[in-house]
Amino acid sequence: MISNVIKKLFNRTIDIVFGVILAFIIVGIAIGAGQLVFSVWDLLKLEGVTGQYINIITDVLTLYVLIELSRSIADYFVSHKLKLSLIIDAAIVFIIREILIALFKHKIDPSMIYALSTFLFVLGALRTSAILLYQREKMIANENSE
Repeated sequence: MISNVIKKLFNRTIDIVFGVILAFIIVGIAIGAGQLVFSVWDLLKLEGVTGQYINIITDVLTLYVLIELSRSIADYFVSHKLKLSLIIDAAIVFIIREILIALFKHKIDPSMIYALSTFLFVLGALRTSAILLYQREKMIANENSE
């Protein structure tokens, strides 16, 4: 009896916390998208080919990371668990963001490229494993229901 009350309280608290986090991420995405629109005017300045493009590329890639994180939190409200695959997707997007920005700025040494590439490979392997495991569980569930 008491454990059910505690479990309901815990689940409700987690829902509220994730709701607040999701609200902040949505506000951050909206503000970031607005700032991105206003930063287009900076492109009109004649500061060379790269000019303000690095800032826009950084902002766009940051918005991608925020969108991936918000997808994982929004999915929590459907399944009441955080899916590893969505979190890995956000991490992959973040690592790719960091690699692209560093390469674009020409401020990355080979050892860092190797380290980030290895990390990206591991995340890709985890993502592939998560998909294969999900498909296997789905197939087993279908066989058991027949």
